[in-house]
Amino acid sequence: MIKRAQAGFTLVELIVVILLISIVSAYAASRYIGTGSFSAYAAQEQAISIIRQLQVYRMQSNTTGVYNSSFELTASGSCLGSTTGCNAATTPQAAQSRSDVMRLDGVSVSSMTSPVNFDLRGNPVTLNPDGTLLPLGSVTITFTASGESAAVCINSQGYVSGGSC
Repeated sequence: MIKRAQAGFTLVELIVVILLISIVSAYAASRYIGTGSFSAYAAQEQAISIIRQLQVYRMQSNTTGVYNSSFELTASGSCLGSTTGCNAATTPQAAQSRSDVMRLDGVSVSSMTSPVNFDLRGNPVTLNPDGTLLPLGSVTITFTASGESAAVCINSQGYVSGGSC
């Protein structure tokens, strides 16, 4: 019987190695690209998380004072988050150190109602000049990036979901 020395790789082994390298490189490349580069939809998911976080902060505060900029949602320009967070985090790099704000390059944020306060039940309200709270209807926040747009809805009962109201 003639024995042949194996001097290479099989076709299957080469294909498996190429597939593994491409998967790892795609994963690594996504880590170098910011969330704002992906799309408005990635910003939408991050915004839902931040809005829910602000609601929880307000519901757990149990403070009788109606105004606190740490619990107030601001949605304008390229910033979405607490008013305190948007004022403190003036760049996307500064926003990375805070959990209550997102500021993304290339993503614009707009809302007909901004700022939005929350009552102790997490419902969206607005602050009247006399210091009383007025319940809001539904609030839509829109994200636009690279010609794409996505929206987040806060309904009158405080439920936060993707899509317009």
